[in-house]
Amino acid sequence: MSLKYRLTIMNFLQFFIWGAWLITIANYWFGTKQWGGAEFGAIFTTLGISSIFMPTLIGIIADRWVNAEKLYGFLHLMSGIAIFYCTKVDSPDTFFWVMLVAMFFYMPTISLANSISYNLLKSNNFDVIKVFPPIRVWGTIGFIAAMWVTNLSGNKATEVQFYISAFASMVLGIYSFTMPKCPPKKETSNNSSWIELFGLKAFKLFANYKMLLFFIFSMFLGAALQLTNMYGDTFLDDFKYVPEYADSFVVKYSTIIMSISQISETLFILAIPFFLRRFGIKKVMLMSMLAWVLRFGLFAFGNPIDGLWMIIVSCIVYGMAFDFFNISGSLFIETNTDTTIRSSAQGLFMMMTNGFGAISGSFISGILIDKYFTIDGAKDWTGIWLSFAGYALVVSILFAVLFKHKHDPQAIQNIQH
Repeated sequence: MSLKYRLTIMNFLQFFIWGAWLITIANYWFGTKQWGGAEFGAIFTTLGISSIFMPTLIGIIADRWVNAEKLYGFLHLMSGIAIFYCTKVDSPDTFFWVMLVAMFFYMPTISLANSISYNLLKSNNFDVIKVFPPIRVWGTIGFIAAMWVTNLSGNKATEVQFYISAFASMVLGIYSFTMPKCPPKKETSNNSSWIELFGLKAFKLFANYKMLLFFIFSMFLGAALQLTNMYGDTFLDDFKYVPEYADSFVVKYSTIIMSISQISETLFILAIPFFLRRFGIKKVMLMSMLAWVLRFGLFAFGNPIDGLWMIIVSCIVYGMAFDFFNISGSLFIETNTDTTIRSSAQGLFMMMTNGFGAISGSFISGILIDKYFTIDGAKDWTGIWLSFAGYALVVSILFAVLFKHKHDPQAIQNIQH
């Protein structure tokens, strides 16, 4: 089997593992277990906590001591065991700690999968810029496939979603040990400080007004992403409590409807180069923020029958909301930071979005929904989505007014080539 096919399988399984439960866990939490919203918000903070610490630690281990493919396999085996154990838990507090352990093992595998792919493609003389994106898109396809498997098998509200994820983790863990070797570089300079190893030099960027604003808004947008991951599928599923919508396609196949978001994501990736050349990074990031307003606002007024078009358009808009900020934000860092701290700055971007942003979005939304938008166990979804849309609109306006950046088409062109 060729290297490209092997990496394609690896990327497919990498995100299949996540897609099996990430979008549907709310149905299990609220529907089957009938646990509270505040505790559910805490569950999604495990992704953020893990994103802050673990990728950097695992990266150091892979760079200095252990073959990346072996470390990758070990992490997936351990995360699979932890996810499997989630099915045995009977209290939300215990579930939090088990999920935290699972995410400590799983979250660093996302960046490690990229490192393995880059390493093997470069060592085999492939053009990474040309070859890797078609490989990576199979990760998104794997995420979609897992969502479909969970929904079509009738397990979007059962513990079987965790069994599916755990089984895929075990398969990928074993498969990883058969991958070509990615040995440690063992090139760490004796003069490198722990501050440099952990990427802490990048924190000096907070002294730059424009970069400080960028990272703050990155955190705000990271919170928005968590809101849609946490509540999108359970929102659609809750239409089953409305008699006229109870037997609708949306209720029966809510996860498949939500997968339109990921399908849209693969398409908007292809449009990014055109939008960046034409409008520049600031306008593209602002488009992302306004897309979040549409995402939430359309959900607020959508329904499975005459408002179905709103739900579908909301899912399509998600592709722009997600891709336009994450990828253009990465390019902003690439063109506005010194080469000596560029990798650390990219790590800081991830920490602010997937770390602090995810934690704040998860925790605060859980508390607010429990306190202001839940009556006798039923959620006021219109109020919830409108409040989220208002939040995204305020962020958009502040970003447009406060963030100053001059479009440089040549900088974008240099990155592409």
